[in-house]
Amino acid sequence: MAVVETPSPDWDFDRFDDGSQQIHAEVQLKNYGKFLEEYTSQLKHIQDALDDSLGDVWDFTLDPIALMLLPYEQASLLELIKTENKVLNKVVTVYAALCCEIKKLKYEAEKKFYNGLLFYGEGATESSMLEGDCQIQMGRYVCFLQELSCFVTRCYEVVLNTVHQLAAVYTSNRAASKIIETSGVHFQVRQQFLLVYEYLGILLRTILKIEEIIRRHAWLKDHWSLWKRLLKSVHHNPSKFGIQEDKLKPFEKLLLKLESQLLDGMIFQGCVEQQFDTMNGGIPVSKNSAFAEEFAHNIRTIFSNVEAKLGEPSEIDQRDKYVGVCALYVLHYQIFRTADKKLFKTLLDVCKKVPAITLTANIVWFADMFLNSKVPAVAKLLDKKSFAAVKAQRESFLQQKIQTLTRDVQSYYVIVNSWMMKIESVLSKEQQTEKFPEDLINRCNIFIQGILYAYSLSTVIKTTMNLFMFMQKAMTKTSVKALCRLVELLKAIEHTFHRRTMVVADSVSHISQNLQFQALNAIATAKKRVISDKKYSEQRLDVLSALVMAENALNGPSTKERRLIVSLALSVGTQMKTFKDEELQLLQVVLRKLDLIGELKERVRLQCNCSFLYWHRAVFPIYLDDVFENAIDAARMHYMFSALRDCVSFMAYARHLQSSELLLESYDKEIMEVFHEHLLDKLCKEIEKDLRLSVHTHLKLDDRNPFKVGMKDLAHFLSLKPIRFFNRLLDIKAYVTHYLDKTFYNLTTVALHDWATYSEMRNLAAQRYGLKMAEAHLPSQTLEQGVDVLEIMRNIHVFVSRYLYNLNNQIFVEKTSNNKHLNTINIRHIANSIRTHGTGIMNTTVNFTFQFLRKKFYIFSQFMYDEHIKSRLIKDIRFFRETKDQNDQKYPFDRAEKFNRGIRKLGITPEGLSYLDQFRQLISQIGNAMGYVRMIRSGGLHCCSNAIRFVPDIEDIVNFEELVKEENLSEETQNAARQLDLVLSDLTRNSAEGTEYFKMLVDVFSPEFRSPKNMHLRNFYIIVPPLTLNFVEHSISCKEKLNKKNKVGAAFTDDGFAMGVAYILKLLDQYQEFDSLHWFQSVQEKYMKEKKAVVKQQNVQSTNQDEKLMQTMNLTQKRLDIYLQEFELLYFSLSSARIFFRADKTAAEESLEKKEKEEETAKTNNGALSSNTLTDSGMK
Repeated sequence: MAVVETPSPDWDFDRFDDGSQQIHAEVQLKNYGKFLEEYTSQLKHIQDALDDSLGDVWDFTLDPIALMLLPYEQASLLELIKTENKVLNKVVTVYAALCCEIKKLKYEAEKKFYNGLLFYGEGATESSMLEGDCQIQMGRYVCFLQELSCFVTRCYEVVLNTVHQLAAVYTSNRAASKIIETSGVHFQVRQQFLLVYEYLGILLRTILKIEEIIRRHAWLKDHWSLWKRLLKSVHHNPSKFGIQEDKLKPFEKLLLKLESQLLDGMIFQGCVEQQFDTMNGGIPVSKNSAFAEEFAHNIRTIFSNVEAKLGEPSEIDQRDKYVGVCALYVLHYQIFRTADKKLFKTLLDVCKKVPAITLTANIVWFADMFLNSKVPAVAKLLDKKSFAAVKAQRESFLQQKIQTLTRDVQSYYVIVNSWMMKIESVLSKEQQTEKFPEDLINRCNIFIQGILYAYSLSTVIKTTMNLFMFMQKAMTKTSVKALCRLVELLKAIEHTFHRRTMVVADSVSHISQNLQFQALNAIATAKKRVISDKKYSEQRLDVLSALVMAENALNGPSTKERRLIVSLALSVGTQMKTFKDEELQLLQVVLRKLDLIGELKERVRLQCNCSFLYWHRAVFPIYLDDVFENAIDAARMHYMFSALRDCVSFMAYARHLQSSELLLESYDKEIMEVFHEHLLDKLCKEIEKDLRLSVHTHLKLDDRNPFKVGMKDLAHFLSLKPIRFFNRLLDIKAYVTHYLDKTFYNLTTVALHDWATYSEMRNLAAQRYGLKMAEAHLPSQTLEQGVDVLEIMRNIHVFVSRYLYNLNNQIFVEKTSNNKHLNTINIRHIANSIRTHGTGIMNTTVNFTFQFLRKKFYIFSQFMYDEHIKSRLIKDIRFFRETKDQNDQKYPFDRAEKFNRGIRKLGITPEGLSYLDQFRQLISQIGNAMGYVRMIRSGGLHCCSNAIRFVPDIEDIVNFEELVKEENLSEETQNAARQLDLVLSDLTRNSAEGTEYFKMLVDVFSPEFRSPKNMHLRNFYIIVPPLTLNFVEHSISCKEKLNKKNKVGAAFTDDGFAMGVAYILKLLDQYQEFDSLHWFQSVQEKYMKEKKAVVKQQNVQSTNQDEKLMQTMNLTQKRLDIYLQEFELLYFSLSSARIFFRADKTAAEESLEKKEKEEETAKTNNGALSSNTLTDSGMK
C-alpha cells in the first residue's frame, strides 16, 4: 500500500521560495552563536575563579590523592646507550648497570632494613619485658635477619664486581691491549657528576649504616643471647618441642653464620677485606698500580669537592659523600695496603668543622672513631693530640650550639618566611610569554633554594639532638623549644611545596626542558668543535661518540637513568678540551640543577622527613607546655603533628611484633596521652575556670586584672583547623565543647538550682570562644524536677514525716534542712516526674500509699484501743450526752483542755512529746499521705493536659488508622497511625476523667473501720476537740519560732492534720457525730468571752493608769486573738478537706445514691436494646 503525501491546504498558496526563511534562519543562528560565546565566556570566568581559590592550593592533611613528579624510564639501558662505538657502549652500559644496581640496593636498605633494625624492640608494653616475650620477638625476627644476611652478601658481590670492572679499565701492563683510552678519563665525580666511584661510596656507606645500627642497638644482642640460650634447652630435649633433631644442627649452623656476619660488628670489615684478586689469574687488582693511582686520585678529587661545600649555604648532600669518601679510603687501604697520610689528616681535620654526622634516625657517626678503628696503622702515625682535639671540638661545638640556638632560630625564621613569601609571590604571578625563560630560571632557583634551606635545618636539628643523646647531656627547655621551632620551619617548607603542588608540577616539566635545552646547546657546540678538527684518532672518536650518547640521553624525559648516562658519557666527552672552561662550568651547573629539579619532590620529602623525632619524642610534652603558654602561636601545632606522623610509614617494616599495627597503636596511644595531659585537659580546665570566674565576678574571688596577672587568649586554640594524626582528625574545639557540655550537664543534674549559672556560662562560652554548646536537655526538658516521684514513693514513710502540706497552694515544704534552703514539691514537679516516668507510675504510687496507710491505721487502732484512752473517751461521750442540753448542745472547751493536760500524766517521750502529740503526728502523716495522693492526681491531669493541648478538639478526634487505610499506605504507616490513635485515646481519657483516688482509698478502708469488731474506733470523734487544741498550741509554737534566731522546728503550715482528721471521720462515717459537738462554736464563744473580760478589765484599769498591768492586758488580748485566728484557720482547712470526701452525705445516703444510679443505667441499656429490636423487625 503506497503512502500518498498530501500537502497541507495552508501550504498550497505559498509554494514558491522567496528566500525569507533562509534570512530568518541565519539571524537565529547568529543569535544562537552569540549566546554560546557569552555562555562560554561566563563558564571560563567561573572556572578561573575556582582555579584561583581552590585548584592551586593543596591541603596536606586532607588530600585524598598525591601527585608523583618523578619520571619513570620505560626504555632499558641497552636501548638508551646506542652509538656506533661498540666498546664505549659496553663500558658505559656496565657502569650504568652497576650504578642502577647500587641505587636499588640503597633504596631497599633505606626502606626495609634500616627501619626493620631501628624499630626492633619498640612498641613493647611493660608486660612484654617479662622472660619469654623477648625470645618470642627474636623468634619472629630471625627471618628478617636471614633476609638481611642475603642483602649484605649481595652488597659484597656488587662491591667486588664494581672494583673488578674499574680495575679492568686501568692496567699497568703495557703489553696488554687497552679496552678504552683512559688517559684523562676519570669515572669520578667532577663537582656533582654522579659516577662510579661515588656510587661505590654510596654502597659502602649503606653497609656501614647497617653495621652502625646493629652496633648501637640496645636490645638486639641481648635478645639474641636469650634466644640462643633457649635454643640450647631445645637442643637437649627436641621431642618436647616437637622438633626433629636432624633439622636442628643445620639451623644452628645458620644462626652461627648470621651471628658472625651481622651481630659481631664486622659487616663493613667483611666487605673491604674480601679477596679482590681472582685465584685463576683474572683481572689484577691489588697489584694494579695504574688502578691504585686512579683510585687514590678519585678519592682526593671527590674529597676536595666535598670539603669545599661542607658548612656552606649551598651544601646539599656533602656530609653523606664525606662518609662515602672515608669508606672509600678504608677500601683503598685494604686493597692496596698503601695509605696517604696527608689525606688521612685532611679527612680528620674535617671533624673540627663537622663534629658528627647523622647516618639515619638517631644513629650518629664520628669520622675520627671510624678511621681510628678501621685504619689503626695510619692512625698510630698521627699525634694523639689530633684525636683529642677532635673530641674537645665536639664538646665545645655542643656548648656553643646551646648558646647560639635561639639566635639561629630567629635568623632561620626570617630566612624561611621571606622564602615562603617569595615562592608564593613567584608562583602566583601569571607567566608572560615574552618573559617565560626568565620566569623559569627564577622558579628553578627558588625551588633549589627551598631544598637547601630544608637540608640546612634538618642537619642542625638532627646533629644537635643526636649529639645530646649520644653524649648523654640534658637539654635545657630553651634548647628544646628552639629545636621544635626549627622542626616547624622544616615542615613549613614541605607544606609550602605541597600547597602549590599543581603549579610546581607544571613548572618542573618546563624547567627540566629548559635545562635540557641549555645542556644540548653546550654539547652541540662542543660536538661542532670536535667535528671541525679533521685529525682522526681513536680518542677523538670516543669523545665524539660520548657526546652523541649524551645528546641522545638528553633528548627525552629527565629520568635518573638518562641523567646517569649523561654523566658517564660526559666523563669521556670532556677530554681533549672539547669544552672551554667557562662552558664546562656552565654545563656542570645546568646538570646539577637538572638533578635537583628532576628529583624535586623526593628531595623535599627526604630533607623534610622528621621520622627521627620518634627517638626524641620526650621533647613533645615540653613543646606542648610551650604552645599552651604561648597560645597566640597555636597554629604551629599542625607542623609538629605532621613531623610526628613522618615515622608512621616506616613502622610498617617492623618485624618483631605479631603485626606492625601493634607498634602503630602503641605510638598513637603514647602521643595522644601526652596530648591530652599537656594540652587538651589543661585547656579544658582553664576555659572552664575562666567561665566560672567571669560568671562569679560579683564574688571577687581573686585578682583578674590583666595588667597584673597577664592575659592568655585561649580562643586561638579553638579557631584551629582539625589536626590530622594517623587516620583521624583531632578537633580541639569539638573536644572542649564536649568536655564543657558533659561537665555542665553532670553538675546541673547534681545541683538543679545551679541551672541558671551553667546556662549563663554556656552563653559566655558562645560569645567569648565561639563554642556551639548543646542545651542540657534534662529528662522532660526542664530543670524544675524537684524530688523525684520514684524517690518519694520508695521512701513515703520518710517523706510524710519530713514534709509539711499546704492545702490551698497544693505544695509540700520541707520541715528542716542542713542547707540554707528548704526543698519544696508542687504540682509542676510531680507533672515533670510523671512525664519522665510515664502515667503508669501514678497507680503504683497510690498502691504504695495504700500499703503505708495500712501500717499507720494499725498504730491508730492500737492507740484507740488503749484502756487509758478508751476509758477517757467513753467517759467524755457519756458526759457530753448527759450535759449537752445544759451546754447548748456544745462540747465544753474546759473538758477538751482537761483531756489534753491529763494525757500528759500518762508519760512523755525524751523529746517532751505526750501520747496525744504523737497521735496528732500520726494523723498529720496520714493527712500528708492523702495530700500527696491528691497532688499525684493533679500532677497527672496537668501532665495530660500539657500533652494533649495540641489536639484541636478533644471531643472530635479523627481516627488516623482509618484515614491511612483509605489512602492504601504502607503497613509501617498503618502501625504508626494505630499507635497514635491509642496514645490520643489514652491521653483524652486521662485528661477528661482522672482517677478518683480518694474515693478508692475511702472505699477500701471504710468497711473495716465501720465493722462491729472495730467498735473502739467509733470513739474517734470525741478525741478530735482535744486533738485540735493540741494542734493549735503546736502550730502557734512553730510559727513563733520563725521570728527567732534558732529556727529549729519552725513552720508556717501543716494542713496534713486537717486532711487526716477529715479522712478518718469519713472512714468512720462520723461527720454528723462530730458536727453535733459544735466544737468550733464552743471555742469561739470561749475566746470571745475571755476577750470581753479582758476589754472590760482594760476599761477599769485605764482610770488607774497602771502601765505594767495595761501591757499584760494587751499581751493577753493579743494571745487570745492568735488562738482564735488559729482555730478559725483550722476550721477553714478542715471544712475544705471535708469537701474532698463529700462530707454533705452520710454512708447510707451514698449507698442509696449508688443504687439509684445503677438502676438508671440498667433502664437506659434495656431501652436501647428494645429500640434496636424494633428497628430490626421493621427492616425485616
